[in-house]
Amino acid sequence: MNYPGFYPDLFRVTLPETALEVAALLVLVIDLGFLRKAALKVRVAVAALIGIAGCGAALWALQCTARSGLSFDGDVLLAQGGYTQVAQTGILALTILTLLLFIGSAFTRHAGEYVSVVLMAAAGGLIVSSAQDLLVIFIGLELLSLGLYILTAFAKSSGKSAEAAMKYYLFGGMSAAFLLFGFSYLYGISGSTNLNKILLASFYSSASGGAPLLYVALVLIAAGLGFKVAAVPFHLWAPDTYEGAPAPAAAFIASVSKVASFALLISISTAAVHLFDGVHELRFVAFTLGPPPKYLGLWIPWSLILTVLSAASMVVGNLAALAQISVRRLLAYSAIAHAGYILLGLAFFSHSNASANAILYYILTYGLTTIGAFGVVDVVQRATGSDRLDAFLGLHKRNPLLAAVLLVLFLSLAGIPPLVGFWAKFNLFAAVLGVSAGPVAFALVALAVALSAVSLYYYLQVLKRAYVMPAVDETPIKAHPVTMAVLLAIAAAVVVFGCFPALLQNWIAGF
Repeated sequence: MNYPGFYPDLFRVTLPETALEVAALLVLVIDLGFLRKAALKVRVAVAALIGIAGCGAALWALQCTARSGLSFDGDVLLAQGGYTQVAQTGILALTILTLLLFIGSAFTRHAGEYVSVVLMAAAGGLIVSSAQDLLVIFIGLELLSLGLYILTAFAKSSGKSAEAAMKYYLFGGMSAAFLLFGFSYLYGISGSTNLNKILLASFYSSASGGAPLLYVALVLIAAGLGFKVAAVPFHLWAPDTYEGAPAPAAAFIASVSKVASFALLISISTAAVHLFDGVHELRFVAFTLGPPPKYLGLWIPWSLILTVLSAASMVVGNLAALAQISVRRLLAYSAIAHAGYILLGLAFFSHSNASANAILYYILTYGLTTIGAFGVVDVVQRATGSDRLDAFLGLHKRNPLLAAVLLVLFLSLAGIPPLVGFWAKFNLFAAVLGVSAGPVAFALVALAVALSAVSLYYYLQVLKRAYVMPAVDETPIKAHPVTMAVLLAIAAAVVVFGCFPALLQNWIAGF
């Protein structure tokens, strides 16, 4: 990287990530250097507020800095604007919400270290969502993943937290190996680490007989990225991690990491579809309604892999959730099912903005709702000592506001109108049918709708205990004022975005 102007461009493009890293360092200096003897509540509040300020500075840098992308020798390393900026804005907003929930927590005395790791993981998410080069993608994923492993183990007094972190770390290391093997094969096929050059080379490779190696690479990459989004059969880490991790960390894993990973998948799918359509058009012109192309490059096998992962995730996630007695594990299998819905949108992706906008709308609203759901579960678990279904008995009497938030969030996750979850599913399924009205797409959308009805059943099992079944203990459940304010704000946003869906849709479409 020795051409003039590269490092100034690098600093300009990565200014949001730099703001997060500076905030992470500042948190450590203030917490360990000046507040070591302060009360834990003070240290937690100060660390969280500094972290929120860092996210605010990153948001300002993201919105105000002209992000024209970063290139080297003609190859794009980090993308610009568009869906990338939407995903990065969502990552920072969701990080702020998880830090606000941390203010009401007391699972660790290492407040500065916790917030610092959250900020560094968020910086990794920003890199992943904009990466256009295999090396940059891997660096971003590792920065994000290492932070998530540490956050999972932060409840040092909990055996479940340590067990979950170890399982998460071992599965993560194995998935990273699969991903690197896939990347190495792609580099061998194309001679480049740039995403666009790889996709172009994949077409010529398949046309010259290199398709088997290309398919092996795609399967390995799907395994690596499938782990990141908890898609079946790479989901085994998710239930234990969601159950054992501290609630703010579990909320961060379920929201921020999903947004970053799916933004990367959107990037791959967008480039693959553009190349596929371009080759289709060239061959159509060249052969004038002649036979269809024999070799279709990367998109067709990639779409097939995503379709299989989508169907498996929807079925396994929803059916396994029916058997759960832990609400955290229920949310984990629900997350697997929602990953299946989003993968369906990626499997039937189009070069128009409709598909990308529908997927972004889904992952942002799902992330928002999931953070609120984990916040409610954390309040109940700290009051009752359990996250089992029966811990929610009589919640509407013990804390009516908390029960109302739970009602709104779970009905939204089930896709009940007029909440935002309904519009997320409606837009996604409409985008799928807009790309393909064939029997396969229609059957998969019908399966997704049917399984959404199944999901309503297990969400209602929690709500039935909160509103219908009598309470064993009617002692009031109290929540930290900041936690309660955040949960009410999230529930209000779910209702407002559901009643006025164009607010968020127009904002996403404006990039």
